[in-house]
Amino acid sequence: MKELKYIKHYSQETQNSVYTLIEKEQLGIYLSNKYTTQHSYKTDKTLFFYVNELKNLYLKKSAPLSKVLYDSKINVVHNALGTHHFISRVQGSKLKAKNEIRIASMFKNLPQEFLEMIVVHEIAHFKVKEHNKAFYKLCSHMQSKYHQVEFDLRVYLTHLDFYGKIESWNS
Repeated sequence: MKELKYIKHYSQETQNSVYTLIEKEQLGIYLSNKYTTQHSYKTDKTLFFYVNELKNLYLKKSAPLSKVLYDSKINVVHNALGTHHFISRVQGSKLKAKNEIRIASMFKNLPQEFLEMIVVHEIAHFKVKEHNKAFYKLCSHMQSKYHQVEFDLRVYLTHLDFYGKIESWNS
């Protein structure tokens, strides 16, 4: 049996529950029944507006976003599903700052909740740099079921390892 690398830090009981779903070939059914809402943010432009809307809703005073895009080079192998960049450049006598968010392309065809979770995660880094208690509290404030959705995304990544994509999510 393959290692459950995305949920290995969860309790043995939780891992056993996931193994049971894998053995019964029910993991994809569990996820596709639980997450049925698809999003319409398929282009970089629509993604930018969506991310900017969430950022302005929760972090009004943070610096504006310069760029938001889907990035096909981000993948799970590099242990990232999204990245945030704070770029400072000297232009003449002024210091120009740019904030960028890049989201893995796989999120184009995943449910709304998964996209929201990764966006919330990256937006939270504008205020809290480290993955600490304050960071996760902010994430939970922006998405009330953040921890459950993050777990289910890890379960989806496990499903990818065992079976590949969930076809009903691909439009």
